[in-house]
Amino acid sequence: MAEATRYYEDVEEGDEAPASSHTLTRTDLVRYAGASGDYNPMHHDEVLATAAGQPSVFGHGMFSMGLLGTALTDYVGPGNLTHYKVRFSRQTWPGEELTTKIVVTGKRVEDGRNLVDLECSLANGDGEVKVVGEATAVLPSKS
Repeated sequence: MAEATRYYEDVEEGDEAPASSHTLTRTDLVRYAGASGDYNPMHHDEVLATAAGQPSVFGHGMFSMGLLGTALTDYVGPGNLTHYKVRFSRQTWPGEELTTKIVVTGKRVEDGRNLVDLECSLANGDGEVKVVGEATAVLPSKS
């Protein structure tokens, strides 16, 4: 859920955004396939996924990226991200609770814009990092 406006003056290096969690369901996989058009059977067909050597169907990487992106925009505000880049490090599985972590790593003023650099990740309950990334946001000033 989006918070009130976050101002540049109120953010410090080392600050952490509130964590956001979501338990991945098979329904998420089907809904995402329909919304994205990504009908790779590894995401919805248990028989084909196990025949291919997977323990089960697994989540779309872009769904995980979207969970993390939502947490970022909840923290910095919609429309304020200027850069967002991730690396997918592990698959996500139905039933896993996925939790975001966002840390402010720097602040700077560039071309008159108040920029905040962020490191971000998405991990399961065992601490396995599924997605790791970085982002930059422009934040309004109180003055």
